[in-house]
Amino acid sequence: MEKNSGIVLTRNCDATEIPSGKPVTLFEGTEVRITQCLGGTFTVVTLQGAMVSVGGKDADALGKEIPDEAKECAEADLPLEEQVWKKLKTCFDPEIPHNIVDLGLIYKLEITPAEEGKSKVDIQMTLTAPGCGMGEWLKQDVQNKVTSVASVGEVRVEMVFDPPWTAEKMNKALRRSLNM
Repeated sequence: MEKNSGIVLTRNCDATEIPSGKPVTLFEGTEVRITQCLGGTFTVVTLQGAMVSVGGKDADALGKEIPDEAKECAEADLPLEEQVWKKLKTCFDPEIPHNIVDLGLIYKLEITPAEEGKSKVDIQMTLTAPGCGMGEWLKQDVQNKVTSVASVGEVRVEMVFDPPWTAEKMNKALRRSLNM
Protein backbone atom coordinates (compact mmCIF):
# COMPACT_ATOMS: atom_id res chain seq x y z
CA MET A 1 0.00 0.00 0.00
CA GLU A 2 1.17 3.50 -0.77
CA LYS A 3 1.58 5.42 2.45
CA ASN A 4 2.26 9.08 3.02
CA SER A 5 0.91 10.24 -0.34
CA GLY A 6 -1.95 12.75 -0.35
CA ILE A 7 -5.39 11.35 -1.09
CA VAL A 8 -8.47 13.48 -1.71
CA LEU A 9 -11.69 11.98 -0.34
CA THR A 10 -14.20 11.24 -3.08
CA ARG A 11 -17.20 11.43 -0.71
CA ASN A 12 -18.11 12.22 2.89
CA CYS A 13 -17.35 9.42 5.33
CA ASP A 14 -17.65 8.71 9.03
CA ALA A 15 -14.43 8.48 11.02
CA THR A 16 -13.26 8.27 14.61
CA GLU A 17 -10.97 10.89 16.07
CA ILE A 18 -7.76 9.55 17.58
CA PRO A 19 -7.16 9.42 20.51
CA SER A 20 -10.51 10.71 21.86
CA GLY A 21 -12.72 8.13 20.12
CA LYS A 22 -15.12 10.94 19.14
CA PRO A 23 -17.13 10.33 15.94
CA VAL A 24 -16.36 12.85 13.19
CA THR A 25 -17.20 13.31 9.54
CA LEU A 26 -14.53 13.73 6.89
CA PHE A 27 -15.91 15.70 3.99
CA GLU A 28 -15.56 15.08 0.28
CA GLY A 29 -12.53 16.95 -1.02
CA THR A 30 -10.57 16.67 2.25
CA GLU A 31 -6.95 15.75 1.65
CA VAL A 32 -5.56 13.04 3.93
CA ARG A 33 -2.42 10.95 4.23
CA ILE A 34 -2.72 7.26 5.12
CA THR A 35 -0.30 6.32 7.89
CA GLN A 36 -1.49 2.78 8.56
CA CYS A 37 -3.89 0.17 7.18
CA LEU A 38 -4.28 -2.72 9.59
CA GLY A 39 -7.21 -4.71 10.89
CA GLY A 40 -9.56 -3.47 8.22
CA THR A 41 -9.26 0.20 9.15
CA PHE A 42 -7.21 3.10 7.84
CA THR A 43 -5.40 5.55 10.10
CA VAL A 44 -5.22 8.88 8.27
CA VAL A 45 -3.93 12.34 9.04
CA THR A 46 -5.55 15.46 7.60
CA LEU A 47 -3.56 18.48 6.39
CA GLN A 48 -4.66 20.18 9.61
CA GLY A 49 -2.89 17.45 11.61
CA ALA A 50 -5.96 15.59 12.89
CA MET A 51 -5.48 11.83 13.17
CA VAL A 52 -8.59 9.75 12.52
CA SER A 53 -9.56 6.17 11.84
CA VAL A 54 -11.63 5.39 8.75
CA GLY A 55 -13.45 2.06 8.68
CA GLY A 56 -12.69 -0.35 5.88
CA LYS A 57 -16.27 -0.11 4.65
CA ASP A 58 -15.40 3.44 3.58
CA ALA A 59 -12.22 2.46 1.71
CA ASP A 60 -13.75 3.63 -1.58
CA ALA A 61 -13.81 7.23 -0.26
CA LEU A 62 -10.01 6.89 -0.04
CA GLY A 63 -9.78 5.34 -3.50
CA LYS A 64 -8.90 1.96 -1.95
CA GLU A 65 -10.37 -1.53 -1.97
CA ILE A 66 -12.23 -2.74 1.12
CA PRO A 67 -9.66 -4.67 3.18
CA ASP A 68 -10.43 -8.37 3.63
CA GLU A 69 -10.71 -7.89 7.41
CA ALA A 70 -13.56 -5.41 6.89
CA LYS A 71 -15.56 -7.58 4.50
CA GLU A 72 -18.46 -9.59 5.80
CA CYS A 73 -17.35 -13.18 5.91
CA ALA A 74 -19.12 -16.45 6.35
CA GLU A 75 -17.69 -17.38 9.73
CA ALA A 76 -21.05 -18.04 11.37
CA ASP A 77 -20.23 -21.75 11.44
CA LEU A 78 -17.33 -21.06 13.82
CA PRO A 79 -17.98 -21.11 17.57
CA LEU A 80 -18.95 -17.64 18.81
CA GLU A 81 -15.87 -17.31 21.02
CA GLU A 82 -13.61 -17.99 18.03
CA GLN A 83 -15.50 -15.39 15.97
CA VAL A 84 -14.99 -12.81 18.74
CA TRP A 85 -11.26 -13.59 19.06
CA LYS A 86 -10.89 -13.23 15.27
CA LYS A 87 -12.52 -9.79 15.46
CA LEU A 88 -10.28 -8.77 18.36
CA LYS A 89 -7.24 -9.71 16.26
CA THR A 90 -8.32 -7.00 13.79
CA CYS A 91 -7.95 -4.29 16.47
CA PHE A 92 -4.64 -2.45 16.20
CA ASP A 93 -3.28 0.49 18.11
CA PRO A 94 -2.99 3.26 15.48
CA GLU A 95 0.64 3.76 16.49
CA ILE A 96 1.74 0.14 17.00
CA PRO A 97 1.53 -2.29 14.06
CA HIS A 98 0.46 -5.29 16.16
CA ASN A 99 -2.99 -6.47 17.17
CA ILE A 100 -4.22 -6.16 20.75
CA VAL A 101 -4.55 -9.93 21.19
CA ASP A 102 -0.91 -10.65 20.32
CA LEU A 103 0.15 -7.67 22.44
CA GLY A 104 -1.57 -9.35 25.41
CA LEU A 105 -3.98 -6.49 26.06
CA ILE A 106 -7.07 -8.70 26.45
CA TYR A 107 -7.27 -9.95 30.02
CA LYS A 108 -10.75 -11.49 30.03
CA LEU A 109 -13.39 -12.50 27.50
CA GLU A 110 -16.73 -13.77 28.77
CA ILE A 111 -19.73 -14.64 26.62
CA THR A 112 -23.19 -15.16 28.12
CA PRO A 113 -26.60 -15.72 26.54
CA ALA A 114 -28.78 -12.63 26.24
CA GLU A 115 -32.18 -11.73 24.84
CA GLU A 116 -33.51 -12.68 21.39
CA GLY A 117 -30.92 -15.41 20.78
CA LYS A 118 -28.04 -12.95 20.92
CA SER A 119 -25.10 -13.07 23.30
CA LYS A 120 -23.54 -10.55 25.65
CA VAL A 121 -19.75 -10.19 25.48
CA ASP A 122 -17.80 -8.78 28.43
CA ILE A 123 -14.18 -7.87 27.78
CA GLN A 124 -11.55 -6.67 30.19
CA MET A 125 -8.57 -5.12 28.49
CA THR A 126 -5.61 -2.97 29.36
CA LEU A 127 -3.12 -0.67 27.65
CA THR A 128 0.63 -0.95 27.32
CA ALA A 129 0.84 2.12 29.60
CA PRO A 130 -1.89 3.51 31.90
CA GLY A 131 -1.48 7.02 30.44
CA CYS A 132 -1.75 5.87 26.82
CA GLY A 133 -3.85 8.38 24.92
CA MET A 134 -5.26 5.70 22.62
CA GLY A 135 -7.37 4.04 25.33
CA GLU A 136 -10.76 5.47 24.39
CA TRP A 137 -10.13 4.90 20.70
CA LEU A 138 -9.07 1.27 21.24
CA LYS A 139 -12.06 0.65 23.51
CA GLN A 140 -14.42 2.01 20.83
CA ASP A 141 -12.72 -0.03 18.10
CA VAL A 142 -13.14 -3.21 20.16
CA GLN A 143 -16.77 -2.33 20.84
CA ASN A 144 -17.54 -1.66 17.16
CA LYS A 145 -15.80 -4.74 15.79
CA VAL A 146 -17.16 -7.24 18.33
CA THR A 147 -20.67 -5.78 17.94
CA SER A 148 -20.41 -6.53 14.20
CA VAL A 149 -20.46 -10.30 14.93
CA ALA A 150 -23.96 -11.38 13.91
CA SER A 151 -24.92 -13.26 17.07
CA VAL A 152 -23.58 -10.62 19.47
CA GLY A 153 -26.22 -8.31 20.89
CA GLU A 154 -24.31 -6.41 23.56
CA VAL A 155 -20.64 -5.70 24.22
CA ARG A 156 -19.19 -4.25 27.40
CA VAL A 157 -15.52 -3.25 27.37
CA GLU A 158 -13.82 -2.41 30.64
CA MET A 159 -10.35 -0.89 30.87
CA VAL A 160 -8.35 -2.37 33.75
CA PHE A 161 -4.80 -1.72 34.91
CA ASP A 162 -4.37 -4.45 37.50
CA PRO A 163 -2.30 -6.40 36.90
CA PRO A 164 -0.18 -3.91 34.97
CA TRP A 165 0.72 -4.88 31.42
CA THR A 166 4.26 -6.15 30.82
CA ALA A 167 5.98 -7.48 27.72
CA GLU A 168 5.63 -10.97 29.26
CA LYS A 169 1.92 -10.82 28.38
CA MET A 170 2.71 -10.61 24.65
CA ASN A 171 2.44 -13.57 22.30
CA LYS A 172 5.78 -15.43 22.53
CA ALA A 173 6.39 -15.28 18.76
CA LEU A 174 5.79 -11.52 18.73
CA ARG A 175 8.04 -11.05 21.75
CA ARG A 176 10.80 -13.00 19.96
CA SER A 177 10.36 -10.99 16.75
CA LEU A 178 10.69 -7.76 18.75
CA ASN A 179 13.70 -9.14 20.69
CA MET A 180 11.93 -8.70 24.02
